[in-house]
Amino acid sequence: MEIKKVGVVGCGVMGSGIAQLCAQSGYQVVVSEINDELLNKGLASIEKILARSVEKGRISQQDKDATLGHIKGTTNTKDFSDCDIIIEVAIENMDLKKRIFAELDEICSKDAILATNSSVLSIIDMAVSTKRPDKVLGLHFFNPAPIMKLLEIVRTIATSDETIEVCQEFGKSVGKTSVIAPDKPGFIVNRIWIPYMLHAISLLEDGIASKEDIDAAVTAGLNYPMGPLTLVDLTGLDVLLFVANAMYEQLKDPRYIAPTLLKKMVTAGWLGRKTGKGFYEYK
Repeated sequence: MEIKKVGVVGCGVMGSGIAQLCAQSGYQVVVSEINDELLNKGLASIEKILARSVEKGRISQQDKDATLGHIKGTTNTKDFSDCDIIIEVAIENMDLKKRIFAELDEICSKDAILATNSSVLSIIDMAVSTKRPDKVLGLHFFNPAPIMKLLEIVRTIATSDETIEVCQEFGKSVGKTSVIAPDKPGFIVNRIWIPYMLHAISLLEDGIASKEDIDAAVTAGLNYPMGPLTLVDLTGLDVLLFVANAMYEQLKDPRYIAPTLLKKMVTAGWLGRKTGKGFYEYK
């Protein structure tokens, strides 16, 4: 099977990033949102990011125009009918995702692959909402999707070898390093990343070290490009809390219990860069 046209359900931060990535890689892309306001906001974000790349000399104006020309925005799910692969990037709500997959199953051709960008939810639960569980899998991109090199290809017990092979080629075509992950909570990266982040927050909460020293110790001592508290401000404290809670609920492993400090900061609305305040303050 050859992928020529890509559908993306959701045009938020991740959805717009995946749509941009696929369009820059030469694919025709259809990206959807639930209303025109959110759709226009997502498309404007893509245009703004590409314009900045032109200003910095990373791409040409011609490249920008070509990328935007490959993207079609829609609020009508039926526009996915001729897509070869559709990547769902809705919020992490299982009932919503099941409804989306059931609807796509009715609309799309029988050969189309249906994928989810979920970072923690059970993919087989989504697959059984369709009549094609062998063509359902996870394609977990990392934020920002056009830049981060990893793609977790998440295989369920029902995903076919052919589907995996097609998606490995697709990952290669958009410049990603792909790894095969099992359909288990957190896949590979979050199994490693979540305890690391939670432990860093616990060190701060317990007064072991300041936030600046924790971040400096990791960047200078482990050669990581970013300290854990700076990183969680970038990704969002609410995202970390949601994923940690979801993983603890499924695994009952104490490594995934969120520190009280994280819970209180999320309650206060201190979610990181997107709200202007997290572990650090941002203008």
